[in-house]
Amino acid sequence: MNWLDEVKWDAQGLVPVIAQEQGSNDVLMFAWMNREALEKTAELGRGVYYSRSRQRLWFKGEESGHVQQVHEIRLDCDNDVVLLKVTQLGHEPGIACHTGRHSCFFSVLKDGAWTPVDPVLKDPESIYS
Repeated sequence: MNWLDEVKWDAQGLVPVIAQEQGSNDVLMFAWMNREALEKTAELGRGVYYSRSRQRLWFKGEESGHVQQVHEIRLDCDNDVVLLKVTQLGHEPGIACHTGRHSCFFSVLKDGAWTPVDPVLKDPESIYS
């Protein structure tokens, strides 16, 4: 059996993926992969995802330059969630979010409202042209 066959893909042929920073263990982002994206990620050692909005493979950093070097690929106990241990590389190392922040999880629920608590490291207008 191929290792990809052990993954429990959903009805759309996708699996949820968490990207976690190696070292700090910060959760950087959540995304989706199809079979081809997971295979490419393993082959290239680089984060490759499936964009549901664009309906195509998305090489993390293809526009922003914020590439993810993948050190380890893990599968959870139910075989239906993938965890990537990554180093966030690029022009501004450490930026994983399209908002110019370190992590996509930058808002905290406080007093019934979502409050951004992490700083913008680089203006997204200057990242994406």
